Amino acid sequence: MSFQPVFTRTVCGAVSALALSALALAPLGAQSRREPDWPRLQAETLQHYQSILRMDSSDPPGNEKAVADYLEQVLTREGIPVQRFESEPNRVNIVARLKGSGRKKPLLLMAHTDVVTVDPKKWTFPPFSATRDGGYIYGRGAIDDKSHVAAFLMTLLELKRLNVALDRDVIFLAEAGEEGTTRVGIEFMVKQHFAEIDAEFCFAEGGTVARSGGRVQYASIQPAEKIPHAIELTASGISGHGSVPLETNAIGHLSAAVAALVSWKPPIRLNDTTRAYFTRMAQMTQGEEAARYRAVLDPTSKAAQDAVDYFAKNQARLASMLRSSLSPTIIQGGYRVNVIPSEAKATVDVRLLPGEDQDAFLAAVRGVVNDPSVKVEWAARDVRPPAPAARLDTEALSALQTAVAQNYDTVLLPTMSTGATDMAYLRDKGIQCYGTGPAVDIEDGPKGFGAHSDQERLLEDELHRFVRFSWDAVVNLVRAR
Repeated sequence: MSFQPVFTRTVCGAVSALALSALALAPLGAQSRREPDWPRLQAETLQHYQSILRMDSSDPPGNEKAVADYLEQVLTREGIPVQRFESEPNRVNIVARLKGSGRKKPLLLMAHTDVVTVDPKKWTFPPFSATRDGGYIYGRGAIDDKSHVAAFLMTLLELKRLNVALDRDVIFLAEAGEEGTTRVGIEFMVKQHFAEIDAEFCFAEGGTVARSGGRVQYASIQPAEKIPHAIELTASGISGHGSVPLETNAIGHLSAAVAALVSWKPPIRLNDTTRAYFTRMAQMTQGEEAARYRAVLDPTSKAAQDAVDYFAKNQARLASMLRSSLSPTIIQGGYRVNVIPSEAKATVDVRLLPGEDQDAFLAAVRGVVNDPSVKVEWAARDVRPPAPAARLDTEALSALQTAVAQNYDTVLLPTMSTGATDMAYLRDKGIQCYGTGPAVDIEDGPKGFGAHSDQERLLEDELHRFVRFSWDAVVNLVRAR
C-alpha cells in the first residue's frame, strides 16, 4: 500500500501543517490483525522493567553485562537468536533479530543499557530499587533509557509469540556505553559489526510525549540533533606578585573572552526539522506565543531576533534549537592568592547546528574574542559525527505518526535535539533514525524528577502506553501487507 506524505509543502517551499493520516495509513487486513493481550502483558513488562532498573549499570564504569545477560536469557527462552559483542570486559552489546521476508530492508530498535552515575544520598528512594510509589516507578534509568529497553524487548517478544509476518527484519540492539563511552558501544558496533545492525530505519531514544497538568500536549519525534564539540580558550600573560596589578593578567583577558562569547548571538538558522516544528507550534498556539513561533520562520527579521531573545530568557531550549550555541563550563587558572598566573584556560561546550561549517564557526569565535593573547582552538574530544537529519517523508515517520494518533490522540512534532544521541553514528551511515520517548510531565524536569535527575521516575501507566505505542509503530512499519 502507499503511504501519505507526512508533510506537504506550499508553493514557496515552506513546510505546512502536519496532517494526521491515521485512517489513510491503516494497514490492510487490520480486522484480522492479532493484538497482544495488553492487560496480561502489563505484569510481564513491569517485571522486566524493574529487574533491569535494579541492575547498577552506571557509566562509568558501565558493567552492562548484567543487563545484557538478563535480556539474552529472556530472548533465548522465547526462541529469538541473540549475538553478543564485547570490546572490553563487562561492556556487552547484544543483537537479537527476527527474520522477515526480505522484501524491505530491516528496522533497527536501539536502546542503551548504561545509565549516568548517581549520588545515593540525594535520592528519596534508593536509585537502583525500582520503587513503586504513587503510580510512579523511581530509579536511575527509568526514563533514560531502560524504558526503551523494556518497550523494545516486549515488542520483539510479542512479534515472535504472535508469529507476525514481516516484510523486513526487526533487529534489537541493546548497546553499552551511550553515556560517555561510545567506543565500547555504538562506535564498536558501527566500525566492526555494522552488518549485524545495518537497516533502513532506526527507532531509538530522543523524543518524548509532553504532558502538562496530566494531559498530553504533543508528541515529539527526533529526526535531527546538534553536533557536540568543545573549544578551549588559553590566555597567556606575565606572571607576577598579586600586589602589583598587570594589564597582561591572563585571568582578566580570559574573563573578557568568556564574557564576549556569552554575549555573542550566532546567526539564526532553520533546517527542515526546526522549520516544521515552529510552523506547527505557530498553528497550535495563539496570540503572542504564536506570533513568536511565526517570527522565527523568517530568521533575518528583527521579529525573529526578538523572539529568540525571549526564548533565551524564558525557554532556553527553543533558543538553542535556532542557532549554534556556546556554554562556558570549565575555568582553570592560578594556584595561590598572591601570584598572578601566566596562563588561564576555559573550556566551552559547543553544539553546532547540522551543516554548520566548523572552520568558519571557529574563525567567527576568534573574531568575537578578538584578543591576540587568547588562543582559540578546538579541544581534543570524542565527538559524534556531523550526521545529516533523517528525512521527513518516509514510511517510518508515517508509521510513528499513526502510532501517535492511535495511542496519544495528539499531533506529531519533528524536533531537533540540542543534546546528542548515538543515532548520529547511524545517520552518518545512511540509516534514517527517529527518536521516540514515553510521556512525561513538563513539570517534572524543573522539580528534579527528569532524566539524569536525583529522583528520576516514570509513571507506570505511561510505561505501558509507551510499550503499546512502540508495538504499534513497529507493526505499522514491518508487518507484511
